[in-house]
Parts: sequence; C-alpha cells; structure tokens
Amino acid sequence: MKKFATSLLGLLLGTGAAFADGELFVYNWTDYTAPDLIKKFEAETGISVTLDTYDSNETLLAKLQSGATGYDIVVPSHNFVQIFVSEGLLQPINAEKLKGAANLSASFTSPSWDKNNIYTIPWQWGTTSFTVNTDIYAGDINTYKILFQPTKELQGKIGMFKSADEVISMALISLGLPLCNENPKDMQKVLDLLKAQKPHVKTYNSDGILERLSSGDVAVHQNWNGYSIRARNQNPAMKYAFPKEGVIAWADNIAVPKGAPNYDNAIKFIEFLMDPANIAIQSNFAGYSNGIAGSEAFMSDKLKTAHELSPPKGTPLVFSKTCSPKAVELQNRVWTALLQ
Repeated sequence: MKKFATSLLGLLLGTGAAFADGELFVYNWTDYTAPDLIKKFEAETGISVTLDTYDSNETLLAKLQSGATGYDIVVPSHNFVQIFVSEGLLQPINAEKLKGAANLSASFTSPSWDKNNIYTIPWQWGTTSFTVNTDIYAGDINTYKILFQPTKELQGKIGMFKSADEVISMALISLGLPLCNENPKDMQKVLDLLKAQKPHVKTYNSDGILERLSSGDVAVHQNWNGYSIRARNQNPAMKYAFPKEGVIAWADNIAVPKGAPNYDNAIKFIEFLMDPANIAIQSNFAGYSNGIAGSEAFMSDKLKTAHELSPPKGTPLVFSKTCSPKAVELQNRVWTALLQ
C-alpha cells in the first residue's frame, strides 16, 4: 500500500504546532491511497489533505504508541484493531450513526473485530500471497514451496515483506500449523524454515515491490492481490499465486487515532468514503475489493474480471487473527533471530 508532504508533517509533529482548520492528516500504507480520491475530497470539502505512509501494522502501532498525535486517519488491518483499541490508541467514530452507514455491506457491518463499528469502517480487503514472474519460472506456482524452498532459477530472487506478522503467518500456513501459535516447538519449525529460506531472499522490504518486480531484481515477491494486479498491468508475465495450503485473507480499516487534531474533518472523510462512487475510485486505483455496497457499479471492467480477486474453487482462505501476548512474544523472538 509514496510519501507526500512528510517533511511538513514531521515538523508539525515534532513541534506540537497548532493545526489550522480545513486540514486532514492521513497515515496510510505505502502507495495505497488513490490520488484522485484525495483530489475529489479536497475539491468537495475545501479540506487540505497531507499524506504520510508506513510499511506494516507494526510500524503504525509503534508510531502511535510513541505518542505521535498529529494524525487524523490511520488504516490498521482487522487483526490489529483490537490491539489498538485495548491500548487506547483509537477514539470512537460510532459509524452506525454517520451519513452513508446504510451502505456498509453485511460482511462489514459490526464485524467480529469491531462490534457495531464503534471505531472503524472498511477501507479495502483482499488476500496475501506472492507474485511470480512466469517468464523466469514456468512451473506450478500454487504452493508455498516456490517461496520457501525455491528452485535454482528462483534462488537469490525472492522478495519478502518486512513484517513479522505477515511473514510468520505465511510460514505457519505452509507448515500446516495454526496461526498465533503459542507452541515453542512449532515456532522453532517456523524459524528453521525461514532460516533455510534466508540465503535465497534478496530483500525483506514491504516498500518498492512493483519496482523490484518490474526491474527483474526479484522473480518472486510476497505480495497482496491488488498490488499483484498492478504488477501484471506492467508485465503480463506476473502471476498471483493461490497456494493450495491456504491463502491469508485480510481487511484494512479506517480509524481515527486518539488525539487527532482534526476529528470533525476525519468524520467528513469517513462519510465521504461510505459513498459507493467514492470508494470505487480507491478500489480502481489499488485493485482491491471494498466493504461498501453498490460500489461495484463504479468499478472498472478490468477489476471486476481480475483473476487475482477470485481464488480458485477449494482454495482455503485463512483470515489472520489477533494474537495473544504469548504468541506475539514468540513471533518477535523468531523474527529477531531470523534477521540477526
């Protein structure tokens, strides 16, 4: 999911300067906000939007835990929402009472991670797998063996996320082990798998995926389905895998952090996003589905027919979970040991 006006945002965050009326500060995943969406919001409201970006839920969490209160909108994944709420990092928006709430699709009305949509509305949802350059590898890509036990032509050309949660969750699924694992023996198996893979990994980086794939710097990259559509648009040889072992599913959400300087403007933005025509602009840009009913009418035909949005029949979809402190501790120990 680039950085815009970050120097200004950093200055304001660092000095605690007052924010003028008519501004909105958005903190979102890298390359995950449609420029046309922001332009339309600014034109309709007169509110000036500043966008800053991050590369993982862990980065967002650490930023808010550090006391950064200069943001009005943040975008946590569903399995992190409860963590943010329990730590008092989000403030209620009571979405059910907002204009456009009737447009929330059934799947995203009072979801399990946010009953009654007190803190969030849906942003985008999709799956996490990996993208393969089929000009380099022409075999069966629908297995995690491609990623974790790469053949000779793929060795040294693997790209992985820089996210403990996403890398380790995928490794657990590939091994047939439960997510949010609290068993040290299971997590040792994960560490062994990732250490064996490491010599073949070109980079651990959640930014610049399109650039690495299009340049040929990597031949396989852990990826999201919408981002894989964008890679395929640049090079038809790029194909998104649906591993038979299971594919991670996720939902990203719009929320307002505690201490947001422009709460009213954040609510205006949230109501703006619950308009089907507006959220479709975002889906057409990023290549993901959304949780607003009626938006399909405004989506491009290319997006509606994209194979990346339609897992083959029988493909297990595994929704990521909110892990216990014990599981998180084990996960962090594995990640630290891997990157040493």
